[in-house]
Amino acid sequence: MKILIVEDEQGLREVIRESLEKEKYIVETAHDYITGLEKIGSYDYDCILIDIMLPNGSGLNLVRELKQLQKKEAVIIISAKDSVDDKVEGLDLGADDYLAKPFHLAELHARIKSAIRRKSHDGDTFVTLENIKLSPELRSVTVNGTDLTLNRKEFDLLYYFMINPNRLVNKTALAESVWGDYIDQADNLDFVYSQIKNLRKKMKDAGAEADIQAVYGMGYKLTTS
Repeated sequence: MKILIVEDEQGLREVIRESLEKEKYIVETAHDYITGLEKIGSYDYDCILIDIMLPNGSGLNLVRELKQLQKKEAVIIISAKDSVDDKVEGLDLGADDYLAKPFHLAELHARIKSAIRRKSHDGDTFVTLENIKLSPELRSVTVNGTDLTLNRKEFDLLYYFMINPNRLVNKTALAESVWGDYIDQADNLDFVYSQIKNLRKKMKDAGAEADIQAVYGMGYKLTTS
């Protein structure tokens, strides 16, 4: 799962980034309004954390831009401006949650998991497709109730496919979702192929009722049998 932090305070931004990376999230950061706007327009995320008070603009305007772009990311406003008006405006604009500074990292982690569940999993703790059951929080997968052992990248790829079933996804989008925005395209696009190959074999051997199909010259899609 990939998260964007839009926060101008460097110390807080790095503390949040490090804590989320320990939880196995892929984390990107932006230090001002302009950088945040460029990132949300160019990349997809599972959750975006946005501060209201930013250099060059307001975090609330970023929430407006997300709505206009019809982006589907979960959005949590993190701000020292703990006012009712800001909360109401942020939520009315489409934010999923509002967390006032200072906050405990454990609470932030819980809010992120909850927001992603509501946005991507219809509120369910698990993502289920046919006989495959995946827990993003436990980072576990079962097929017909039997554990499927995956490495970190294989898990991240399967999770991405399962929340985008039957959607054609190109290699670059996959690489960005699993390795982040700043990737070495040549190296990682080849690595995507090898990881998908290994993942497909493990799924087939386990009797999964879904398969990752290659669409020549275009990308991959997860289809059910």
